[in-house]
Amino acid sequence: MQPPASPVRLVDIVFPGDTNHHGTLFGGVALAHMDKVAFLAASRHGRASFVTASSQKIDFAQPARHGDIVEVTGRVVRVGTSSLDVEVELVAEAPVSGERRLCTRGRFTLVAVKGGGVRLPLPPVPAYDEEPADVLRMVDIVFPTQTSHYGTLYGGDALKMMGKAAFIASTRHARGVMVMAASDRIDFTSPIREGEMVELSAQVRMAGRSSVRIGVDLAAEDLLTGARRHAATALFTMVSVDGDGRATPFPGR
Repeated sequence: MQPPASPVRLVDIVFPGDTNHHGTLFGGVALAHMDKVAFLAASRHGRASFVTASSQKIDFAQPARHGDIVEVTGRVVRVGTSSLDVEVELVAEAPVSGERRLCTRGRFTLVAVKGGGVRLPLPPVPAYDEEPADVLRMVDIVFPTQTSHYGTLYGGDALKMMGKAAFIASTRHARGVMVMAASDRIDFTSPIREGEMVELSAQVRMAGRSSVRIGVDLAAEDLLTGARRHAATALFTMVSVDGDGRATPFPGR
């Protein structure tokens, strides 16, 4: 029997460049997020090179608005000999109120590319465990545009990912307008290579009336072998601010 697996979860923020003239997330950007999560979920489960073969009908029930947090979650729900289906949900979350709404759901079929040590048939459908609510976990993949001439992730791009994780974790804790006040310490322990999956874990380490310290760990994972290694650790101080940009106590505290 396989040990319980964790859903693959991408968490992002809707920025102006991702929106249409209505101030809502472009459907194409939403689909790109969903396809990426489907690929990562399939690769982590099957430990093979996968390509997207098709997607079933996808209905957009609610818009994701400028400034929303979007959480895209993928779970393997069907497995064949060399193909599998991943069900993906995209949920939008209002940063301050915490209101969550299901925007869209879809099912993607991916096929394992034979060769290169791929083991068939693929493993059976996994059982999933839910993750602890006090830890934010989010994944992404390293593309060529994010790498240096050594083929490894730029330090600045790693910091961008870690800073985003700190912002989302602090916003969910405080339910206020949060800004970064300090990057207290950053240690890089291993390079992250092109094509690897990165998983970030962010958690509140210390909380005051108007500020929190968020610890962020960054791990790299080889999608074919499953080998994981710690790549970086950072500690950020995030502060709640009012409309004039001055520190203010967290709402309701």
